[in-house]
Amino acid sequence: MANAIEINDVTMKFNMCRERIDNMKEYLVKFLKKQLMYEEFTALEHVSVKIKAGEVFGIVGLNGSGKSTLLKLVSGILKPTTGTVRTMGTISPLIELGAGFDMEMTARENIFMNGSVLGYSREFMKEKFDEIIEFAELQDFVEAPLKNFSSGMVARLGFSIATLVKPEILIVDEILAVGDFLFQQKCEKRIQEMMSGGTTVLIVSHSIEQIERLCNRVMWLEKGHVKMIGETEEVCVAYKGNVR
Repeated sequence: MANAIEINDVTMKFNMCRERIDNMKEYLVKFLKKQLMYEEFTALEHVSVKIKAGEVFGIVGLNGSGKSTLLKLVSGILKPTTGTVRTMGTISPLIELGAGFDMEMTARENIFMNGSVLGYSREFMKEKFDEIIEFAELQDFVEAPLKNFSSGMVARLGFSIATLVKPEILIVDEILAVGDFLFQQKCEKRIQEMMSGGTTVLIVSHSIEQIERLCNRVMWLEKGHVKMIGETEEVCVAYKGNVR
């Protein structure tokens, strides 16, 4: 079976400001005088993995291990410092859901705006509008501006739009934590439908139970390094034994 994602010897470094700067004026003065002090931070180092088409691949690790950075590299949001990331197929990244919304606009307006950004026609979004609202459970808030929504409501709307069309690669970053238990079950069911349709899924979750339920294989990241890659049960048992 062909690979959907190939990550080859990827290292990702960031420049972090070493000093505290209290306001924009101070930042600009230091920037213009070239007095800003930076510290290099390595988020990922020499990471390699190949993920087959149709595979459900999980990533586990503590906060700061590089999980979300890796997802952003695969999504194309970030470019690696060294190494290469290759993807084959259309990608739907469920990362920072609702980041592209306008909080002053209503749910209705945001649905059409977001659809346009994703390349869907207005006619297509009209056809899917009721389905989007129903899945997100926002029937009573269609004409309300998003600034009045809770973060969970915004994430539900984002998830509903992002999973409207089955992509070839689905990237999921902790979004199954949005909403209550019943909504989480709905999210999981929709992802399982995508999986059964041949979509390749790359998923990060703090819920080991979720990873065990959904994934074929798992990678364990620790401080930016690959600690282990293997079958789900084997990796999850080792990881749980390490973090207790």
